[in-house]
Amino acid sequence: MAARSKDIEANLAPGDEPVRAKYERDFYSWSLEQAQLIREGRTEALDRDNLAEEIESQAREQFNKLVSALRVAMLHMLKWDHQPARRSRSWMLSIKQARLDIADVLDDNPGLKPRVAEAIGRAYRGARIDAAKESGLDEADFPDACPYSFGDITSRDFSR
Repeated sequence: MAARSKDIEANLAPGDEPVRAKYERDFYSWSLEQAQLIREGRTEALDRDNLAEEIESQAREQFNKLVSALRVAMLHMLKWDHQPARRSRSWMLSIKQARLDIADVLDDNPGLKPRVAEAIGRAYRGARIDAAKESGLDEADFPDACPYSFGDITSRDFSR
């Protein structure tokens, strides 16, 4: 990789800067430049390593959006289940909104469906801590393992 970088730098016009430096210093301009190179079909000039890293980062971001929506749903489900006297319309609507967010992420990214169980596991860890913080209950009052299936999270009735 270092040799490739030196080859690229050797072919620069005066005043140009290496692609890697632009990536590290001016992500915005680098991104626009890479998009233009792709549109022009100039694949030999692409910053392949950083492009691949950015594409993978976008995929991770979609997974994290799923985890976040699941965490919000489970946070309010935990509070609903462990504080029945404090149940509120707000909790019910938060669950409803989180369900829409979950559905949107999965509709936009069907390739995430095989990772739903992993996402639930990650989301539950945070939901449990958040529920303890927001409810005033001990973290130990909530199950160590997620008590909710994907079906519970996405379709359990909270209208009562």
